[in-house]
Amino acid sequence: MKKFLIAALLMGTTVSTQAQSKWFEDIKFSGYGMVQYQGSDQEGGKSNTFNLRLVRLALEGRAHKDFYWKTQIQINGNAFDETEFGNGKKNSLTIRLVDLFGEWQKYEFFKVKAGQFKRPFTFENPMHPITQGFMSYSQNVSKLAGFADRTGEQASNGRDIGVQLQGDFLKDASGRNLLHYQVGVFNGEGINQKDRDNRKDIIGGLWVMPIKGMRIGAFAWTGSREGVGEKNRYALSGEYTADDWTFRTEYIHNQGWNAAHTADKADGYYALVIAPVLKNKFHVKARYDLYREAKEWGSSKTFYEVGADYLFTKNLQLNIEYARVNDRTLEKHNYNLVDVELDIRF
Repeated sequence: MKKFLIAALLMGTTVSTQAQSKWFEDIKFSGYGMVQYQGSDQEGGKSNTFNLRLVRLALEGRAHKDFYWKTQIQINGNAFDETEFGNGKKNSLTIRLVDLFGEWQKYEFFKVKAGQFKRPFTFENPMHPITQGFMSYSQNVSKLAGFADRTGEQASNGRDIGVQLQGDFLKDASGRNLLHYQVGVFNGEGINQKDRDNRKDIIGGLWVMPIKGMRIGAFAWTGSREGVGEKNRYALSGEYTADDWTFRTEYIHNQGWNAAHTADKADGYYALVIAPVLKNKFHVKARYDLYREAKEWGSSKTFYEVGADYLFTKNLQLNIEYARVNDRTLEKHNYNLVDVELDIRF
């Protein structure tokens, strides 16, 4: 708790100091918390626990009109969320810097971002943990976009340190952009880490937006990690959102060894739908989520998920999910999982 109070006071002092500076405009302090209950009847791994999944506190604003900046810290409670940091260690309180970047945004078609931020890989990776829609990011994004990455790198919420170019262009008659690109150069080590092998990761993506609410994209990633070797990945993505409906699907393929050097290929696929019962208030949802650590069926783990969410207000949301899990690496493949989360924004 002492660390939490110190961090909060520091952020409050920063707000006060920067708000008085003419160089900074529209400074905003925000955050959210996620309280979780999860139960599982997995043979040899049964669980029944409440958990403080995470708290995030963020400052963002503008400087010199064309320059946007953001910094964000993450606070975990009585246990790490496996999909967030991937190590399952117990701790009373842990604080980490997850974002610290600035972006020059003078031109819509050419923006430059530098610092620590989300890797430009997949549609789901940069999504907010609440609005992505389910109890965790999909397995392929978690394992192949730098959450609990199969290479054993610092678990990093899909983030890294580097420089990125991105932009939108080719407007239609209504003024809506049809194309988006993004490409970046990164250390390849995750958050708060220097480059250990002095070989940078290059990640890029391109997507088209043929109609309002639709994105069809492709991503590529090439890089390396000390002690593991090269990694080459690509992703194919599609999404359609309209009238409070969401359809999203992504396939990711990986070539390159995992941390244990037991498999040099992996892949994963998910498809989901979120449907409104009461628009912007009450939704039902379903997701098929498959990951294969060795790109063969004996290494597959599949979640068949159904659930619902209810928004009491725009800042308070309740989520309930049930998953039937098939894990072919276990002696008893099938088990059940229940997840309940209360999400608070401020």
